[in-house]
Amino acid sequence: MTLTFRLAASLAALALSTAAALAEPALVFDLGGKFDKSFNEAAYNGAERWKAETGGTYKELEMQSEAQREQALRRLAESGLNPIVTTGFAFGEVLNKVAPDYPDTRFVIIDTVVDQPNVQSNVYAEPEGSYLAGVLAGMASKTGTVGFIGGMDIPLIHKFRCGYAEGFKSVRPDGKVITNFTGTTPAAWNDPVKGGELARAQKSQGVDVIYAAAGGTGIGVLQAAADEGILSIGVDSNQNHLHPGKVLTSMVKRVDNSVYEAFKAGEAVEPGIKLMDLKADGVGLAMDDNNAPLITPEMTAAVEEAKAKIIAAEIVPHDYMSDNSCPAD
Repeated sequence: MTLTFRLAASLAALALSTAAALAEPALVFDLGGKFDKSFNEAAYNGAERWKAETGGTYKELEMQSEAQREQALRRLAESGLNPIVTTGFAFGEVLNKVAPDYPDTRFVIIDTVVDQPNVQSNVYAEPEGSYLAGVLAGMASKTGTVGFIGGMDIPLIHKFRCGYAEGFKSVRPDGKVITNFTGTTPAAWNDPVKGGELARAQKSQGVDVIYAAAGGTGIGVLQAAADEGILSIGVDSNQNHLHPGKVLTSMVKRVDNSVYEAFKAGEAVEPGIKLMDLKADGVGLAMDDNNAPLITPEMTAAVEEAKAKIIAAEIVPHDYMSDNSCPAD
C-alpha cells in the first residue's frame, strides 16, 4: 500500500468519524514523526494535556512526504475539524493557499507567519532562549570552544545559532563557536547518525559543549556527546532526562503551550501573530533534577540576570531573520 493511498484511506475514515463532531480540533505533525523527542513531541504533549484536562478528543496526522501537505489540510478542513493546528514552517506556503478556501475554519501554524484572516501564527523568540543557553555554555565550557549543530540550513535555525553565540560571547568574548548543519532538505531533521558524526568531529576540534537545534537529528548529537564525555544542550522539548547529568540544559520552545491554548480556544482562536517570548513563557531553559548537578549558583544567577535584562529590553538578542547576519560571528 503506497503512502499516498494510506493517507487517503486514513483521511476518508477520519471524515466519517468526525461528521458529527464539527468542532473537534486537529493536529498535523511535521516530518520527523510524532515522537521525535523534540519539536513534534512538544506539540503532541500540548494536545494530550488539553485532552486530559477536558476529556475532549482530537484528530492527528503524521506527514510522510512533502507532497501530502495540501491534501491533508484540505481533507481535514472538509471534515469539519476546527481548529487545525499545523506544526512547522514548511506548512506556510501550503496554508497560505488552502486557508482562503475554508474561511470558516481556524488554522494555527507554528514557527512562521501566514497572513490570512483565519490563521493564527505562533512565532517564538528563539534568540532570547538561545542567548540564555549560550550564557550557560560559556560558563560550563573548560576549553572556551563550544559547538552548534543545526538541522536544515535555513534562517530559522540561524536564529538559534546567533542567539547562542551572542550569549556565549557575553561571558567568553574570546571564545569560539564551531557550527555545522546536517543538510539543506527536510531530511536534515531526522538523521541522528549524521548528528552523532558531527558531534564527534566537533569534539576533535576542542568543543566541550554542543547545542543541538536539529529535531530528531539532535538525538544523535546528545547521544554522541554523552558517549564522548562532553556536554550537550537540548532543544524544543526538555531533553535533560535523555542523558541525566550529561545534558547541560534544554532550550525549550513552548510549542505545547501553543497547541494547548489553540485547542482550548477552539473555533474562537484569534487570528494574527502570537509572539511566544521570554516574557510570555514561550521560550526558556529547562532546569530539573537531571541537570541540577551541572548548574552552579553562579550559573543560575547569571541566567536570571540575563533573562531579566532581556525582558526589560536592556539586552536585545539579534534576530537573524531581520537581516540574515549575526553580530557574534
